[in-house]
Amino acid sequence: MDVESAAIARSSREQVLKGALVAGGAVAAGGAILGGLPGVASSAPSPAQDIRVLNLALLIEYVEAAFYAEARAKDVLSGELRDFVVVVGAHEQQHLAFLKKALGSKARAKPRLVFGKATTDPDAFLKAAVALEDTGVAAYNGQATNLTRGALAVAAKIVSVEGRHAAWIRAIAGKPPAADATDPAMTEAQALAALRSTGFLRS
Repeated sequence: MDVESAAIARSSREQVLKGALVAGGAVAAGGAILGGLPGVASSAPSPAQDIRVLNLALLIEYVEAAFYAEARAKDVLSGELRDFVVVVGAHEQQHLAFLKKALGSKARAKPRLVFGKATTDPDAFLKAAVALEDTGVAAYNGQATNLTRGALAVAAKIVSVEGRHAAWIRAIAGKPPAADATDPAMTEAQALAALRSTGFLRS
């Protein structure tokens, strides 16, 4: 393909994506499909709902960031698990800062968290990390249709990276990085229940 043809193709792809955003259609982000998911949206997008949804995302990021920070501080995990903790932990800290900046004074407070042996025992860490990363992707997917266009742009910048995190930790755990052609989506209640099931949230 020559330079001119490549430029035309790239422009066409950009126009298709822009059209999908304007129409409120699905946004492909790192293999995860945002939007168009029946039974997940709770009401029409609004600024007030943006705050609620982004605070759900912030809660997930608080848990993930603190989980990896503690694992790194204890410095017991080794090999690829340690590499995962270092790389993904840094990403989650950036996601946390990004969401807190987007929410400003509306950002929820950090919850009290207790991780126990999950940050030191490799098997417990793997189980918890897979659960957290899968929950994060499913929660972002499930809430996409509840967001206004501006807030969706914020979430889309994070969910594609979260999808890569989930694939990486699943591969380390010996699970298929992408078990299905499409990812499941969680309602807010389901995401909160999944987080609480870890036993890490104490407030």
